[in-house]
Amino acid sequence: MADPTLVLRDIHQPPAPPLWPPAPGWWLLLAVLALAALALAWWRRRRRRRERMIQALFDDAVAAADTLPAQVAAMSELLRRAARRRDSGADLLEGEAWLAFLDGSDDRRRSNQSRADHVRPEHGRFSRGPGRLLLEGGYRRELPADEVAALRTLARERFLTWMRRA
Repeated sequence: MADPTLVLRDIHQPPAPPLWPPAPGWWLLLAVLALAALALAWWRRRRRRRERMIQALFDDAVAAADTLPAQVAAMSELLRRAARRRDSGADLLEGEAWLAFLDGSDDRRRSNQSRADHVRPEHGRFSRGPGRLLLEGGYRRELPADEVAALRTLARERFLTWMRRA
């Protein structure tokens, strides 16, 4: 038996590891997260700058035309350039086929579906709306300014959409 007068002490646990400085793995994680945040900020800034450049390209080209028919012709040319980025043969389309392509109902990549299956409700603005001005608007002497303004809004939207995707 042990001597009852002998004082025994409890086993002491080592102190808990301090919260600071963190382990090397946490530093690595922090560095990776910082790099990811910087890359995301750089990508967003680059994307916004590209978006502004594309908008300026459209606006400057249309503003450089001094008459309304010249503005319509400039919009048509810009849309054909953007369409060529989407489909290499799209700039050769004419008439109703060109307007259908602008509406998005002539998507050649979906050849196994019927045309009506993938025409969205917002489509038809070129073939049935202000976009019809693209057919002969560049050749008329006088055009209504409000129709050209509506076409400009519509064409700018389509141009920006196609240039963003490319």
